Amino acid sequence: MNDSARILEGKTALVTGSGRGLGRAFSERLAALGCQIGVHGMREHGPSEYGEGTTLTDTAREIGEQFGVKTVRVLGDLTKTDDVEMVVKTVENELGPIDILVHNAGGDIAAVGGKPDPNDAVMIKPEDVRSVLDRNLLSTILICQHVSRGMVERNGGRILTISSIAAFRGSAAGSIYSTAKAGVVTYTRCLADQLRSSNINVNSLAPGDTRTGRFLGTREVDQDRLVEEGTLERIATVDEVARVVEFFAGPLGAFVTGQALRVDGGSQLWAS
Repeated sequence: MNDSARILEGKTALVTGSGRGLGRAFSERLAALGCQIGVHGMREHGPSEYGEGTTLTDTAREIGEQFGVKTVRVLGDLTKTDDVEMVVKTVENELGPIDILVHNAGGDIAAVGGKPDPNDAVMIKPEDVRSVLDRNLLSTILICQHVSRGMVERNGGRILTISSIAAFRGSAAGSIYSTAKAGVVTYTRCLADQLRSSNINVNSLAPGDTRTGRFLGTREVDQDRLVEEGTLERIATVDEVARVVEFFAGPLGAFVTGQALRVDGGSQLWAS
């Protein structure tokens, strides 16, 4: 992508959970468009956990150098109000007011780490229920609240939450995660209605299976679904999902708000 395509030059974006996987891809896509990037993570060595980098500090530096933009690395637990305030203030102090928020942080993570096992409506432990709901739904509410206040004062901004196709289809093996992501979609639509008069677009992107390090490293994968062309019955690349962030953050998305868009190659075809 050349300089003539830097349609978001001078904008500041905060991308949460951006040390690896989709979050890093979102950061890179926005940086390629000219955005300064607040690179957020919960752990400094999070990028190394699935072989997608080394440290959050290195990730922020690499994105800045590759795309010629200013970046800042910021650590914080977005389920805690004090940490959320610190993350937002750090990005604003280093890069300026936040024009674009992509809230990617979350996941199906148990209270002590790892995937809740089992994650079904009957057997999941109460502490794991709390962890999954907090990491996905509570963090969405808290970070959107804090960032949107500044956007309201400036009368404009873009907010994109990352949900999941799990929000639209029940799953016996992922009931609490599905519930949390469904809550994210509903909250996003409510926030869009509230912020419409302040010229703030609020949407949700719902990925299906995507070949991140964590996805490939935590389950058995049908190798036939790892092809990259010739069929829609495959696992998405991170870039295919990241391209949709460009739509929501850029000029083409200027009159789109309150929407939840599934990026899953058509694995779900009913109305959202």
